[in-house]
Amino acid sequence: MTKIKRIALVAHDNRKTDMVEWVEWNWKKLIKYDLICTGTTGKLVNETLLKKMEEEESKAAISMKRLKSGPLGGDQQLGALISEGKVDMLIFLWDPMTPQPHDVDVKALLRLATLYNIPTAVNRSTADFMISSSLMESNYQPILKDYGSYINRKIEIK
Repeated sequence: MTKIKRIALVAHDNRKTDMVEWVEWNWKKLIKYDLICTGTTGKLVNETLLKKMEEEESKAAISMKRLKSGPLGGDQQLGALISEGKVDMLIFLWDPMTPQPHDVDVKALLRLATLYNIPTAVNRSTADFMISSSLMESNYQPILKDYGSYINRKIEIK
């Protein structure tokens, strides 16, 4: 990871208000980084950042890539970016109390974040700790598990 982190922001519908509040609180830090958001979350994050920048008369530019909405493939797009090494950290405010029609995609996304050892926050407290870390301002090389033995395993075909 370089100093300019690529931060993915995702929030389920019942957590979008939490994401907006978190972005309002951390907007000065977030505009320093490249943001990747799923559909509606990206729209809300962009609107929130623009509003805060206008209030403060900030001339900073927002670097944001918006993917599709999670249930429409955005979670899978984000998972692909993680597997390609194009995401440095994930802040995913998920709703543990509401069944999600795309729950398998959510599970796959969190699995990939774990597999590729990227810092992942699933609640605001963890997101606060991550964005406040001194590692945010420095290069960092996460240790990746070597899956060579899995990739090169012998498979018997009967």
